[in-house]
Amino acid sequence: MPSAKPSSKSPAKPQRYVIIMAGGRGERFWPVSREKTPKQLIRLLGDRSFLQQAVDRVRPVVPASHILVITSAAQADEVRRQLPELPARNIVAEPVGRDTCAAVALGAAIVGARSPDAVMAVLPADHVIPEPARFQQVLSDALDLATAQPVVVTIGIQPNEPATGYGYIHTGKRIADLTCPTAFFNARKFVEKPSLERAIEYLATGNYRWNAGMFVWSFKTISQGLQTHQPDMHAACLRWLQAAATSPAALRKILAAEYPEIRKVSIDYALLEKATNVVVADGSFAWDDLGAWPALARHVPHDEAGNAAVGDLVQVDAANNIVYDGRTQNRSLITLVGVQDSIIVLTDDAVLVAARSEAQKIKDLVRKLALDPIHQRLV
Repeated sequence: MPSAKPSSKSPAKPQRYVIIMAGGRGERFWPVSREKTPKQLIRLLGDRSFLQQAVDRVRPVVPASHILVITSAAQADEVRRQLPELPARNIVAEPVGRDTCAAVALGAAIVGARSPDAVMAVLPADHVIPEPARFQQVLSDALDLATAQPVVVTIGIQPNEPATGYGYIHTGKRIADLTCPTAFFNARKFVEKPSLERAIEYLATGNYRWNAGMFVWSFKTISQGLQTHQPDMHAACLRWLQAAATSPAALRKILAAEYPEIRKVSIDYALLEKATNVVVADGSFAWDDLGAWPALARHVPHDEAGNAAVGDLVQVDAANNIVYDGRTQNRSLITLVGVQDSIIVLTDDAVLVAARSEAQKIKDLVRKLALDPIHQRLV
């Protein structure tokens, strides 16, 4: 009798998922960004929205059936319209916004209901990443590491300037014995947004990365992390998992009942800053989170006076302005004379003029409009 041949089949790899968080309101990009069509759902750069670009970037790494989008009830219909390639059940609407820890727990519950051995990435919807192939390599390597070890992986961006608008991660020793192209480091400490002097010091050491809010872990690892550091959130995650395993309708019902009472807390504060198994993947690709109008100037052409314009601009003695023509009807010439360091944005129903140095106060303007019955429709 001939001897049995050894099986050529290797053990099945855990399934990979990507959860894209797309519930933000994008207030700093008013008047182009509105509650139902916020920053991630509009086409500020190129002919695809930021959310569509986020999905396009991860499609080479995971199939469309394994991409989930966590969004808001107000934005869900537009998300579905923009992403017809995703199964309808993969677009999940939070009844109310409860910050990133709740969104992470919700996404983990859905993934865990489908595949308890899965690994998943959690990514924001509104990043600008002009080097998708390099990003995909880092993401794939991070998913592999999270498959092999019970670690919480955060993708840290190599800083190229002493930015004060980002949180930082202090990296420790490089992890040896890894054969993948991406470098991984032990995380020593998460640091809040620094002063300019401190940011210059961080940049000089080479041991700090920007915290980009991109995370990778297995379902088992995130479940254990929540159980240790956020037991109430872990208990909710398990309840949502049971509902998700039943039907999308059952999940919507329990979320409607429970979600408004969930504590608002970021995943960074709830877990990342407390966990001892955090690893930093070296994000050596070009990246921008495009947090406010001044960031747009980094991605559009400038004239000789430093004016960054999307639209037809003619200027005399005007410098360092950001001009964005978002009108869909009756677009016309924009002219500036003697205007300096300003933001000028036009839409079909509103005009914004702001000092570049005061761009963060656009959120205050949006909140003021929301309280005005006459202008609420513009929010």
